[in-house]
Amino acid sequence: MTLAAAKLNAFPIFLKVEGEAVVIVGGGDEALAKARLLAQSSAEICIIADHVEPHLRDWIAANGATRIHAAYDVSLIERAVMVFAATGDEALDRRISRDARELGIPVNAVDRPELCDFFTPALVNRAPVAVAIGTEGAGPVLAQMIRARVDRMLSPQLGALATLAATFRDAVERVLPRGNVRRRFWREFFEGAPARALDNGQLGEAHDAATELLLQKGSIKGHVALVGAGPGAEDLLTLRAHRLLMEADVIVHDALVPEAVISMGRRDAERLPVGKRKGCHSKTQSEINDLLVELAQAGKRVVRLKSGDPLVFGRAGEEMQAMRDAGVSYEVVPGVTSAFAAAADFELPLTLRGVTSSMVFTTGHDLKGGSLPDWAKLAISGATVAVYMGRSVAADVAGRLIDAGLSPDTAVAVVENASLKNRRRFHGTLADLPSLEARSDLDGPVMTIIGDAVAGANFELSEPLSAHRHEQAARAALEGSRA
Repeated sequence: MTLAAAKLNAFPIFLKVEGEAVVIVGGGDEALAKARLLAQSSAEICIIADHVEPHLRDWIAANGATRIHAAYDVSLIERAVMVFAATGDEALDRRISRDARELGIPVNAVDRPELCDFFTPALVNRAPVAVAIGTEGAGPVLAQMIRARVDRMLSPQLGALATLAATFRDAVERVLPRGNVRRRFWREFFEGAPARALDNGQLGEAHDAATELLLQKGSIKGHVALVGAGPGAEDLLTLRAHRLLMEADVIVHDALVPEAVISMGRRDAERLPVGKRKGCHSKTQSEINDLLVELAQAGKRVVRLKSGDPLVFGRAGEEMQAMRDAGVSYEVVPGVTSAFAAAADFELPLTLRGVTSSMVFTTGHDLKGGSLPDWAKLAISGATVAVYMGRSVAADVAGRLIDAGLSPDTAVAVVENASLKNRRRFHGTLADLPSLEARSDLDGPVMTIIGDAVAGANFELSEPLSAHRHEQAARAALEGSRA
């Protein structure tokens, strides 16, 4: 047995207000809130009040609204297409509502749903596109929460894209047959090259891309977005990354990208894991490059989802070169790199006035060479160093830096699973760092930050590395005595 769908008691419509008078009766904060909402339209706003608060008076002057300096009278609302009773006086609001209804004018009385013919929605404005969210007055705060989520999902340039679409409508109807071909054109128009050009503020390129799409009879060209998934927490994903995930036909993702982030994509998108983890290589980089090109050439919108930022140890350079060589269009969407997430977990200033004004990102693996790398020299001169994937080379990092002259007492902060709820934080000195290599309890990605600025971090929720270091020493001594 299926439950019947609930019926709406207030049916949503869009009322034409261009050049029409919309009257607000009231001079306080309630009237100001409605005025600000209505200012998103092309209505002529008229405010009736014999007294207005300073904020409303300033708003009227700044926005060119009309003010009638008089007590309310029914004759003052006769020309209106909508009326808002926002006086804060229940008896007066009731009178305004009664008068408007007798004149056949829709009326809204602020915070008095029983006096309302309509309810004002929470509005996402991408004029001429508008998304209105209503709860029939039952939950205005809920409507605002939903509005915020919808607002994040929609490109700021959606209105400009819709306006551009209107200029192509007649040509599309002349050139393209009804049905799948026309639908395919419009889908690619709103999600493909024209949309991407407008997102970058390039109206001319958007027009050219739409013209080319029309001449190609709506044939779809693939596109690859190299997207930073951030350090792991799904709410650290950028708005642009989220929009692209919602539009993707295929999501090609690394092993370190959590399922919670991948699942933010379109439900019917194909998901292809290609990530490489230590001891578990699924695809070579060359195979990944070929896969991205193949998918794009098949007309797919592809998101290549990379942990952290694509341009920080993400091998994006090789993938971009493969796209260029194949003539495939692509874009790069930055993500929050793990060093920043680890620093935030520790409330750690990566630069600190009077202490350090530079920082270095490294994997530490180049320390195994014969000469000291440039970044190590920078560390000795005072730069903050963030070492990615550094647990297995912690002893090399510490030893080489100490041998090169960096004090063994230099502060160190270590985060496993930065930004996630199950993160673990450790602190100590450069001399304590080698103890990381023997930590079999650390199986998540580890970020290490070294430098004098680390001393300014918050260590209240972290464990001292020295505790494990002493445990290791005690075990070694015990094993030696048994031998």
